[in-house]
Amino acid sequence: MRTMLQLFPFIGMVLVGSVMDPQTAAAAGTDPSHPGLGSVLPVWSMIPFAGILLSIALCPLLTPKFWHHHYGKVSAFWAIAFAVPAIYVYHEMAIFPIVHIYLIDYIPFIILLWGLFTIAGGIVVSGSLRGTPGVNSILLLIGTILASWVGTTGASMVMIRPVMRANRNRERKGHIIVFFIFLVSNIGGALTPLGDPPLFLGFLHNVPFFWVTTAILPHMLLACSILLAVFYAMDTFYYRKEQPGGRVAADNGEKTPIRIEGTYNLLFLAGVVGLVLLSGYWKAGCFTVLGTEVHYQNLVRDVGILAMGFLSLYFTPSKLREANEFGWAPIIEVAKLFAGIFMTILPALGILQAGHQGALAGLLAYVKEPVAYYWVSGTLSSFLDNAPTYLTFFYMALGQVGMTEAMVPGACAIGAVTHNPEFVALLKAISAGSVFMGANTYIGNAPNFMVKSIAEEAGIAMPSFFGYMFKYSIPILIPVFIIVTFVFF
Repeated sequence: MRTMLQLFPFIGMVLVGSVMDPQTAAAAGTDPSHPGLGSVLPVWSMIPFAGILLSIALCPLLTPKFWHHHYGKVSAFWAIAFAVPAIYVYHEMAIFPIVHIYLIDYIPFIILLWGLFTIAGGIVVSGSLRGTPGVNSILLLIGTILASWVGTTGASMVMIRPVMRANRNRERKGHIIVFFIFLVSNIGGALTPLGDPPLFLGFLHNVPFFWVTTAILPHMLLACSILLAVFYAMDTFYYRKEQPGGRVAADNGEKTPIRIEGTYNLLFLAGVVGLVLLSGYWKAGCFTVLGTEVHYQNLVRDVGILAMGFLSLYFTPSKLREANEFGWAPIIEVAKLFAGIFMTILPALGILQAGHQGALAGLLAYVKEPVAYYWVSGTLSSFLDNAPTYLTFFYMALGQVGMTEAMVPGACAIGAVTHNPEFVALLKAISAGSVFMGANTYIGNAPNFMVKSIAEEAGIAMPSFFGYMFKYSIPILIPVFIIVTFVFF
């Protein structure tokens, strides 16, 4: 133990970098919105982030029993592997971003996810809803449309159980959940700031609420149309193979009308959406915790979401949650894994936000055209938190065209005197890339991993981390994104 403690300073310097002198620390600053820590971190400080990704990808395949019982400890190990050396070497400069990402990002993220998961778990859709290719396509289309108005997380939590129930007698259904992640959990949220966190950040930084509705609509329609067509063809192929003689058999079973129970939970769901929107409009002031501004409207939002969740638990009969096979395992898994991801993601986000001052300056120097913004912001959003990734490229685009944040509404107003077509083209690329390409991995967007966990809890065999990428996202999504590139960028 003493040997390990003596090694910590050495490990810290190797992993995080050399100890800074006071002038370097003062220049870098400690404000999380400033380049700060990211301007002095080397690329290899992202090793713990790579470690936790590889653990999520490989451990369920190589050591499934160990992973099932100890994934929380693995997540904590990688979080400590970054946090302890970083705090030892950089002191307050590391502490402030860590406090910031947990207070401002992780805790609200888990509260929102818990609230939506809890409320949606009390909504039961029953009846003769048979998972034919046509029915499945309609369900995915409904979820895709819903995602832009209640968020990708809200739509995912509301729609995933009806989709699973409709397909409970299907033999192969992993591909249905994967396309659900593509469409409902990601691309469907591209039309309003309520749909996905990056667009909500854009709204908070003066992008007009309905600008993205018209600006990204053609991109979304093209991507969704191709994906729904591919899904229908694939699901039809599997569906026919499951039927006797290779043909679709008629359903001679007793038909019961489709019924929705627990509809009062829709009021709680509307309450969550309203609280999120309120936190964007209402400016109630703030207080400071270790250099991090905690805004009162965000506290009201988080407390309100918790209240909506507990009201749902109180008013929803247990038989409805039992009918949904509701359990807490998925939200616990997501909470533990993302606690580690949010810690280890800090150096990657910090270096990215440092721009030309950071270790990725060489890469960012080539990001000039809309196509580069689309692919770089999208690729990074596949693995990093897409909200700060969006904001980083948003500010890069402003700087590139010589604009300030105050000029954004005029630039986005088509036909206005201050209209800036170069900025609008870049913002379209950033918005589409950040939202669409979150579907490339299980960790690219908040609901992806949650949907996977809920499906596995229900006994559906889901592809592994790499299986999802190499079997589905790379051969299916990437060609779609290439087509979007040629058509629009």
